[in-house]
Amino acid sequence: MRALIGAVLLGGMSHAMAGGAGPSPATAVLDRELAAIVNDAQRPLSGLSVLAIRDGKVAYHQQFGLRRLDTAGNGVTAPVTPTTMFRIASISKMMTTFGAMKLVEEGKLRLDEDVGTVLGFPLRNPAYPDRVITLRHLLSHTSTLRDDAGYSWGADTALREVLLPGGKRYGKGGMWARDGAPGEYFTYCNLNWGLVGTLMERASGERFDRLMKRLLLQPMGLHGGYNPSEFTAQEVSDTATLYRRRTRDTEIWNPQGPWIAQVDDFGVAAPLAPAGIDKYEIGSNGTLFSPTGGMRISAGDMGKIMLMLINNGRHEGRQILRPESLKTMFAEQWHYNGRNGDTLKGLYHSWGLGTQRFDNEAGRGNRLVQGGGFNAVGHLGEAYGLISTFVVDLQRKNGMVSLIGGFASDPDAYPGEYSAHTRTEELILNALYRRAVLDDPR
Repeated sequence: MRALIGAVLLGGMSHAMAGGAGPSPATAVLDRELAAIVNDAQRPLSGLSVLAIRDGKVAYHQQFGLRRLDTAGNGVTAPVTPTTMFRIASISKMMTTFGAMKLVEEGKLRLDEDVGTVLGFPLRNPAYPDRVITLRHLLSHTSTLRDDAGYSWGADTALREVLLPGGKRYGKGGMWARDGAPGEYFTYCNLNWGLVGTLMERASGERFDRLMKRLLLQPMGLHGGYNPSEFTAQEVSDTATLYRRRTRDTEIWNPQGPWIAQVDDFGVAAPLAPAGIDKYEIGSNGTLFSPTGGMRISAGDMGKIMLMLINNGRHEGRQILRPESLKTMFAEQWHYNGRNGDTLKGLYHSWGLGTQRFDNEAGRGNRLVQGGGFNAVGHLGEAYGLISTFVVDLQRKNGMVSLIGGFASDPDAYPGEYSAHTRTEELILNALYRRAVLDDPR
């Protein structure tokens, strides 16, 4: 299988160069460096799709490896292509936030209003009963919600049964923290976005997956979304399976063993609609479509979103989001002062609305490139073997997208040398930044 991956690393690759110019000397170097990372004898990757923007134009768009491996023994494989979509994990939170901000623009949601007025039930942390929880709190991970009791439920469960004391799924109340009132303490929490998706459904009267298509994907001509069961046949074919050399339900890796499909194994079985969707009550449980991590989209389409942000919310002459909405999203809402949050091994120091803020300071886990030089906003993702990156310097109009489709060995066993990222991520981002953003062939 390693030989098969290597055979497609440098075949069928299409460069996208700024201004339509031919490949620069740095591009050939970058091709070789990324191919070597994907086909590393000790730590191969199943597939990789990357994109870089320099000075407001796509400077590099490239794919390596396979989106379908022959895990069924039928001899069928498929390469990663420019249109291959990946389940981008937590970058989905940023995409969901774009939709939420559209509803804020339309006056259907308000950032600083008590979300209980939209949900139809009071949302209060029992430890702080007099403090309201707002959309701003949810989007900045300062709501006091936690993932300890779960963050995803089926169509037969309403979130009020989970969040209200006495509810059928409330249990011991593990979803509520006591380390600071709403707005005071940061802890990264997936459940926040289950609430955001539910709020969006309540405010619009539309099912979350279809609402996001209307608000973001269709206006920009993008493919994918949060519900593969409604994808076209071509979109299903273009969706990458995520792999690990690790069983689905254990933490036991076997780097010399077979690749094992983790999610989106659509080469074996077609995507299914969420169970009970025909009886789902819109606005009762937005976790059904995973606003927190369930979006499938290609690196190329993520590049279009990145360019929209660089161009103050405009895409092909159409205003997708207002400049003031983006300014609010990317402005600092929380900053670590040494005691007001969990930085997750130094990864989190500053947060906007649905977006992380990265800086150049040495010794912090959120540095993106070796030696610094790349201040950015964006989001990271990790799930089911995928590790994803979407980071953009809005001032210099530079950006990078990286979608890793799967690891053969435990990425945590290969930690970064200067950040909280894995070393594989560091190598990919450094190569993209140096060769594509700086256009340095040396």
